[in-house]
Amino acid sequence: MRNWLGPLAFGLILSAATAWAAIGAIPYGLMKIASDRLGQSGVNTMSHGNLANPDRQPVVRPSPDLAYSSCPYDLSAGPLAIDVTPVPDRYSSLSVFDAATDVIFVRNDVEAADKPFRIILAREGQAVPAGVEVVRTNHDRGIALIRLLLKDPKEIGGLDAVRRQSSCATVTKLK
Repeated sequence: MRNWLGPLAFGLILSAATAWAAIGAIPYGLMKIASDRLGQSGVNTMSHGNLANPDRQPVVRPSPDLAYSSCPYDLSAGPLAIDVTPVPDRYSSLSVFDAATDVIFVRNDVEAADKPFRIILAREGQAVPAGVEVVRTNHDRGIALIRLLLKDPKEIGGLDAVRRQSSCATVTKLK
């Protein structure tokens, strides 16, 4: 029996280390996949995707009554400005996810009082413009996701121009 204790202990330690490594790595891998799927226009640029259908599902379990706009971001070149223009009389929200898939910021149209708003997403220590709302993160990469609720999928055409007023871009000038 004693001959089995060493290999058994080794197997348990190896299993625990493998599980710990996998659990630590999985969120980052999932975020990389999501960024690749949602980044049709590139990094630090807002993409305004088409409505999901059975053949096109850019996010896990997309809702057919939501229009998604996304901005995969990389803060290594500096802070990111995210400008959101709510569509009147429609529920919408901005959610910002970091590289570990943690939600670091959420605001919906009600909280924004149906008015456009701007946030600056930055790493600790990055300089940001004065007088703006700043959201700090511990990761360079992640995704900002805007969801717009539609009463009928056919109305997307009439709402698309307002939806496309939302944007994201690297902050180049500090004011």
